[in-house]
Amino acid sequence: MRRCLQLAAKGQGQVAPNPMVGSVLVHGDRIIGEGWHRQYGGPHAEVNCIRSVKEADRKLIPDSTLYVSLEPCAHYGKTPPCADLIVEQGIRTVVVGCVDTFSKVAGKGIERLQQAGVHLQLGVLEAECRYLNRRFFTRQELGRPYVLLKWAETADRMLAPEQGQRVMLSNKYAQTYVHKMRSEEDAILVGYRTALLDNPRLNNRYGTGSQPLRVVIDPQLALPVHLHLFDGTQPTMVLNELKEGQDGNMLYRIIDAPENEAAGILERLENVNSVIIEGGSKTLQLFLNAGLWDEAHVIQTPQIIGKGSAAPRWPRVPALSQQRKFDNNCINIYTNEHPGKLYRH
Repeated sequence: MRRCLQLAAKGQGQVAPNPMVGSVLVHGDRIIGEGWHRQYGGPHAEVNCIRSVKEADRKLIPDSTLYVSLEPCAHYGKTPPCADLIVEQGIRTVVVGCVDTFSKVAGKGIERLQQAGVHLQLGVLEAECRYLNRRFFTRQELGRPYVLLKWAETADRMLAPEQGQRVMLSNKYAQTYVHKMRSEEDAILVGYRTALLDNPRLNNRYGTGSQPLRVVIDPQLALPVHLHLFDGTQPTMVLNELKEGQDGNMLYRIIDAPENEAAGILERLENVNSVIIEGGSKTLQLFLNAGLWDEAHVIQTPQIIGKGSAAPRWPRVPALSQQRKFDNNCINIYTNEHPGKLYRH
């Protein structure tokens, strides 16, 4: 199952909004097939695993054990049901990491295999399997994207100097870390003032991987058109109060009181399993106050600013789960032990 998880992780940034899944086929003490879900809309992990078996070993398939990190599907979507394929191949033993809580699966794959007389072992490394797909499960179970808050703060807990001044807080190593984050998540969001004052690109420039959907809050569509966000190089969603529709790579979504309601913002991010909230302080505070967040990545730097924009304030002290040091920057990763559910879900 650990090998299944290693394989599944290769699909990060490629399969959303579907989950990452890995599969291994074992005969005796030998792996004869491996596969993972490589691309959204493409064959699932079990299909790729079975296809990978060499011709000389195909006769061994019925007497092998299939390991899969997530319950096999039993419905027709973009691909046929994997549970049916397992039955057709005559595989008699299947080990499953965790149940798929997606409504069209949710135990139906397990039921299909049981009806066919397949011996099942469930819940192997269940916590690890669920953690790998925490973004997917958050969407299914809480009705919203997995929310990552990210900001860099000075030693005196400031985000930026007074208006009109700019200073780079994080070092090059922390910046690389941030761009890797961007390559792994579906979307990245900023508020009106951050877009106006910082003119960010909100893309992944330091490594391989996907580009996130850029999201900006612009209630009255007042941001200047020359900003990087409007350069048309990648999809950008504008949350506003005036316009709905699409113009090339620009997506316009109407939302009521977009600056005041974290839940309303998340509700419009359909088919987005994860989003990084990059600021500014007011936007970050919305999600902290609403409890609609899952991880917070806080880059602590040695600079002192004095006057300026203050960092967000914690409504309650969060749990520190990890700490990483990059030269003179320290990244504290906090987790929300009581993440909020989207109330409209």
